[in-house]
Amino acid sequence: MEIDREDGRTPNQLRPLACSRNILHRPHGSASWSQGDTKVLAAVYGPKPGTRKNENPEKACFEVIWKPKSGQIGKAEKEFEMILKRTIQSICVLTVNPNTTTSVIVQVVHDDGSLLPCAINAACAALVDAGIPMKHLAVAICCCLAGNGYVVLDPNKLEEKKMTAFAYLVFPNTTLSVLPEVEGEPVEHGIITSVTHGVMSVDDYFLCVENGRAATASLSAFFRKHFQQSQGPSSKAG
Repeated sequence: MEIDREDGRTPNQLRPLACSRNILHRPHGSASWSQGDTKVLAAVYGPKPGTRKNENPEKACFEVIWKPKSGQIGKAEKEFEMILKRTIQSICVLTVNPNTTTSVIVQVVHDDGSLLPCAINAACAALVDAGIPMKHLAVAICCCLAGNGYVVLDPNKLEEKKMTAFAYLVFPNTTLSVLPEVEGEPVEHGIITSVTHGVMSVDDYFLCVENGRAATASLSAFFRKHFQQSQGPSSKAG
């Protein structure tokens, strides 16, 4: 039995991807990232001298500011800021620019599902555009658990409302890894970030990880094709 999706996709099929870099003039780096109708802009300012309170001055500091499409920032957006900050700290080389702060501004343009993974991918592209030293790139994906036990990847907003649980997963993009090993350990099979909502069994979680990791091959290929292009700042994939 195969699960039917209203947009005709298979359970493991991602929506069309689109990315543009260097789209804003004032930031040191910027990018837009779209997955289907979900679109996020990310801007990077810095590194600037000095670190925030309670941050280690011997390392580079990052701050994330999340700007919703409309209204005030709420609890969910605060959680997204924290998750994104920790993800950025995991993929960036923090010893290159000690006692500095780099600001990452995330602006939601439209939310049609899988918003946080879209924002993480946008931020990663903006960090590359700004020339921030990175251990490796990262690819993020949302894996949802349907009521019948099927795992659905990259859900839209309508699908998200019907799911019983979901996981935000961020994997290292080893095909674009800057360093072959991170602190002496290979990163080929690692998970950078894992956040779950709802109730799922351990087996269901590992099924999400397995399907999510397999699907990131297309994300990694898109990143590779996009960042290796020298002709222009824009790229699209259907």
